[in-house]
Amino acid sequence: MDLKKILKKTWHFIWEDDSLLSWVVNVVLAFVLVKFIIYPVLGLLLGTAYPVVAVVSGSMEHNGLDFDSWWEGNKEFYTDFGITKEEFSGYRFKNGFNKGDLMILTGVKDIERGDLLVFNGNAPGPIIHRVVKINLGNNKEHIQTKGDNNSGSRQDESSITRDRTVGKAIIRIPYLGWVKLSFLKLIGKA
Repeated sequence: MDLKKILKKTWHFIWEDDSLLSWVVNVVLAFVLVKFIIYPVLGLLLGTAYPVVAVVSGSMEHNGLDFDSWWEGNKEFYTDFGITKEEFSGYRFKNGFNKGDLMILTGVKDIERGDLLVFNGNAPGPIIHRVVKINLGNNKEHIQTKGDNNSGSRQDESSITRDRTVGKAIIRIPYLGWVKLSFLKLIGKA
């Protein structure tokens, strides 16, 4: 059999055959394409090893409140850090985001108060919280973050160094992260 016939049969099997085996091959090919081609290329383009993350907790949720109502219930923490309502209202994702959202990240070059920083802490996976304070001491930068829905900063986020940072969130895609969360739950990893 010549190469042209083999390629034609393979193409037909993958794209036109309705068999269970063809479906399984398509799922495997999709996984391989995303995991080993699309994801690494996105990482290279965006400057981070984690270009896409699913939000796995409700620590950034505003519980359906509009910004003004949410601010009234949370302003004390932020004003203690010198963050005003006007400043916060200019932050990206000022209304937070939800568990199950998908976040697109970029590499960390400059960090500013209000950025949504993804970092490695004591949790099993990366954490995404808002920067509330940046300290420069001993020729080293220490960053403090807080989840918008948390009463305060976690112990592992009060002095984050650059080597623990993964990226900054720049785009939110609602609900799409539920695909990953559902899969993790299915295999017992969530």
